[in-house]
Amino acid sequence: MAGSVPLTTLAVAAVAAGAYINAKFRLPGDIAFLSGFATSQRQFAKREKAKRISNFCVLEEHATNAKTANEIFLIYEGKSWTFKQSYDTVLRYAGWLYRTHGVVSGEIVALDFMNSPQFLFLLMAVWSLGASPAFINYNLTSKPLIHSVRVSTARLLIVDPEVAPKALTDETKEAFLAPNFRNNAFPLEIAVLHTGLQSSLNYFPPYRAPDTVHGAIKPTDVAALMYTSGTTGMPKAAIVPWSRMSIGGNLCGKILGLRPVNSRKPDRFYTCMPLYHTTGFTLGFNACLHSATTLVIGRKFSVSKFWPEVRSSKVTIIQYVGETLRYLLAAPPSPDDRNHKVRMAFGNGLRPDVWKRFKARFGIETITEVYGMTEGVSATWNVNRNDFTDGAIGSYGKITELMNRKTQAIVLVDWETEQPWRDPETGLCKAVPRGEVGELLFALDPATLSERFQGYLNNKDATNKKLVWNVLKKGDVYFRTGDVVRFDNEGRLWFSDRIGDTFRWKSENVSTAEVSEVIGHHRSVHEANIYGVSVPGHEGRAGCAAILLKDEALQDGKGGVVVKDEVLESLATYAANSLPKYAVPLFLRVVKEVTLTGNNKQQKVGLRNQGVDLAAIKEAGSPDKIFWLKPGARQYTEFHEADLKALEASKVRL
Repeated sequence: MAGSVPLTTLAVAAVAAGAYINAKFRLPGDIAFLSGFATSQRQFAKREKAKRISNFCVLEEHATNAKTANEIFLIYEGKSWTFKQSYDTVLRYAGWLYRTHGVVSGEIVALDFMNSPQFLFLLMAVWSLGASPAFINYNLTSKPLIHSVRVSTARLLIVDPEVAPKALTDETKEAFLAPNFRNNAFPLEIAVLHTGLQSSLNYFPPYRAPDTVHGAIKPTDVAALMYTSGTTGMPKAAIVPWSRMSIGGNLCGKILGLRPVNSRKPDRFYTCMPLYHTTGFTLGFNACLHSATTLVIGRKFSVSKFWPEVRSSKVTIIQYVGETLRYLLAAPPSPDDRNHKVRMAFGNGLRPDVWKRFKARFGIETITEVYGMTEGVSATWNVNRNDFTDGAIGSYGKITELMNRKTQAIVLVDWETEQPWRDPETGLCKAVPRGEVGELLFALDPATLSERFQGYLNNKDATNKKLVWNVLKKGDVYFRTGDVVRFDNEGRLWFSDRIGDTFRWKSENVSTAEVSEVIGHHRSVHEANIYGVSVPGHEGRAGCAAILLKDEALQDGKGGVVVKDEVLESLATYAANSLPKYAVPLFLRVVKEVTLTGNNKQQKVGLRNQGVDLAAIKEAGSPDKIFWLKPGARQYTEFHEADLKALEASKVRL
């Protein structure tokens, strides 16, 4: 027929059109996320109806299913446990907790452990009894440790034998064993899970709590207590309810596409991130439990042990937090760099300056970055397989973008008060235009507020500070992330800074994250940590970069190692050419090591408090040197006491 078009041509055109639409609107990613979220909610509702909310019941189902029971669930230092072996061990640990320590439904048990199978057996045993674990950061000592255990309300503290020497000092034992430690009425019971006890528990009579114990658990009940880092005060015990623990872990597994142990190409998920933290536990262990995927545990992060453990265990997914991948990248290149089976790196806090270099060197196809927080009510995801979303904390297609208009907001910040800005006439906040920075807020339903957000245990003030009311309309309520982000025209979400970290200089707001990314790209810089410091005689805060330099940037000299002049000149030129004038760090603090949290995240508080006070730095026992960029200078030079006095006397204006 005249003017007709062959069907094959139409088919090709249709396929091409479909591919264009998928690429433009990113439909596959949206569909995968929404499908995973809907399935996770549906499966949780089914478990709630069956009165099997506890994740112990998930382990039980895998252990009694012929398809998974004898498949490997846990691998640790060359040893492995199947789902059934894990389940049997958990019941023996439960027998010990129940018969020896009287642990019962509804109470909190504090666990102070490094990563190990025993830690996981213990916490699942606690769950099996209807009780809840409080995860104590094993790096804590002295007053922060005492505080963390006390606020948990736990009657029993169980300690890792490797942690015990520094945790159970005379100071802490005196506090723990005081007659009025708990609720001003009782001492704390302490048990160290030493190797002899561990061996005996393998033969302890098992105990499986009655179904009524699990049937009484509600979605809003405490699944676990997880603590904030405590960098700005004592750690706070965040309540993680069963609904968030279960749906979040299940959804994570679906977003990652975790392949179960009985599939044709099963995954093996490796984490050496602390299991006391949300990333390692909820998004690592918990995701593997729900997906019936093998979990490979590293005791703690070690550059020298990381790849050998990954290779020997045939790992397919690795987990990171903060600067983890930077340290792997800093290790000398090896012929074995691509000798692995890893298909994905997954975690949070990966710096943009590391992202592309890590993928290229180690030949890892996918990086999946998640943004969220322990006490948070939502999260953002970026499943990154190309350069388009390198460095973003979120990537949205058109469907999720439209949905997010109701579930999140990015609002203008009042930098004087560090609160969302309010319109003086309406009293409402202001959503920032696309492409501009503002604080990220997650919407909550006032009618179900207590179900979605439990906040911090017995800390009403801290809980209320995370909420902001009357944001875009009267009566609405949002969760404050405290983070400044930018949402661009391509549907990508970019992290800008923590509100407390952003500083103001020369009437401009400076993002520490953005400056850190730029300085981190300098060829001589291994790592950069940016913060604002008070300067005598000047308003606001000037930029300071605490930098860890590569060995080739240093040379031996009188009084120890010194920075090469050409490096100090290169840093000044590079910063001036790469940053707005107001954002160029006026001070450098050359450090010998970087202070990190237990989760490989940079700490700023101590550095910020010391500022450029040379006496305070010396008093802290630090060997660090301060350099500064004098007005009109083209090179950083060492900062001396005389320079500080000149600033104090207003003889120098920056």
